[in-house]
Amino acid sequence: MVRARVLRHARRFLSLALCSLPLGYAVVSLWSEQTFRQTLPALPIAQAASRSTAVERVPLNHAAVATVMGLVAQGPLARSAEPLKLQASFVSSSGDSRALLAGANGQRIYRVGESLPGGSVLRRIEIGRVLLWRNGREELLSLEPPGRITLQALKDPAPGAAAATSSLYLRPTAASRQSE
Repeated sequence: MVRARVLRHARRFLSLALCSLPLGYAVVSLWSEQTFRQTLPALPIAQAASRSTAVERVPLNHAAVATVMGLVAQGPLARSAEPLKLQASFVSSSGDSRALLAGANGQRIYRVGESLPGGSVLRRIEIGRVLLWRNGREELLSLEPPGRITLQALKDPAPGAAAATSSLYLRPTAASRQSE
């Protein structure tokens, strides 16, 4: 009987202890949060809000905003002063376009956003031209037309003469191999 009484009191004590454990943890957490907040310095935002002077706002530069958004002016672009020549532009629909530029140090392939040796930044790559950002404005660097023609048009043979080989194929056909 005494043993049963002791077991009942022990169970009550354990259930009381288990219920008070989360409550004690909450009290300790609140106390540590309060001491942490008291040690924080005053925030500058609260000081700025308490001032009675008005902050003067600077108006936006609309041209700069349009440039950042990727909008371009309707006028003609200036030719680039960059000492580079555009050799080739590789335009990709997936956005991984590249440009082959040649300068005094040789040729190199550049991507959009890379800095060029003259200090400008490659802004956009298009077919046959690239746009550079230099000294706060866009400049154009175009492909230069070649000095000499590498491919020439085929001339028609005389109307009475038959062509020995067909100009439609890169390799001779089986019939022309037998005639050789």
